[in-house]
Amino acid sequence: MTHFITLEEHYVSKRVRQASAKDPLAVFPQILQDKLHDLGDGRIKDLDNGGISIQVLSHGPVEVDPTLSREVNDELAIAVSKNPTRLAGFAVLPMGEPAAAAEELSRCVRQHGFVGALIDNHFDGEFYDGEKFLPVFEKAQELDVPIYIHPTFAPNKMMDHYKGNYDDMAAFALSAFGWSWHAETGLHFLKLFASGLFDRFPRLKIIIGHMGELLPFQLARIASGASRWAKTERQLMDVWKSNIWVTTSGMFTLPPLACLLQTTTIDHVLYSVDYPFSANELGKEFAEKIRTSGLMSEEEFQQFAYKNAEALLKIKVHD
Repeated sequence: MTHFITLEEHYVSKRVRQASAKDPLAVFPQILQDKLHDLGDGRIKDLDNGGISIQVLSHGPVEVDPTLSREVNDELAIAVSKNPTRLAGFAVLPMGEPAAAAEELSRCVRQHGFVGALIDNHFDGEFYDGEKFLPVFEKAQELDVPIYIHPTFAPNKMMDHYKGNYDDMAAFALSAFGWSWHAETGLHFLKLFASGLFDRFPRLKIIIGHMGELLPFQLARIASGASRWAKTERQLMDVWKSNIWVTTSGMFTLPPLACLLQTTTIDHVLYSVDYPFSANELGKEFAEKIRTSGLMSEEEFQQFAYKNAEALLKIKVHD
């Protein structure tokens, strides 16, 4: 039996919906809303249907203050405690207040046993390469836990960039899942690299999803000129190979995986689904395609499926 651990798997707290001026889930079908709220039996059943041993839960895109982040994380900790062999947690952090975010990360890891944090790709359009965000990354290195950088919605002030000779739905799609979620997250990694973040914190662990957020395809070209524009001590490829882990979340075809495997060592590639926006059963089907594709040996497949996640997150699958 092959175990699977998934790392980009979402829920949404009812507390967040109640606190938000605009309901972030209103655009989704009710069945999806129900899955996002379910941290109990329904979620475990879906894990079983997808052959998943452990799901690492993270909150959907949201901007929270310190008080709300604490409440939401405490709520998640209770859910994990009810199914401790099947669920684990990534903290949601108040990135608008970086000092408080660092404190909350520490609290969640030390008090709740969370395995890291998942943060949105920006806070109201601001990326995290600025000096004020250093305490978050410093704390993550100190705790030896990863930070997962996840795409998020463009703020209203950025939407004109995506508008054109088409309707607003097309503009929204281009600002999000149609392109920019992935391009902007890839850009964010490059901004963090150029800022010297990985010189300051050489043991920092960053996770990105969706087969590398477009970066693997462009990586050789970017790296070939990086020394001209990034005044850093470490080279781009050194950082990519040492500090970046990549999941397959939300992507279920072999060509991008083949590209990823040609640019990234197998011990930094991890299986994920992007539940409930993608079905666990779809992930299971894709895993079988990978297994028979010849892209990985059986030993490498086991690493990809769960052993890399066990090592990165310091968790253990139970038979």
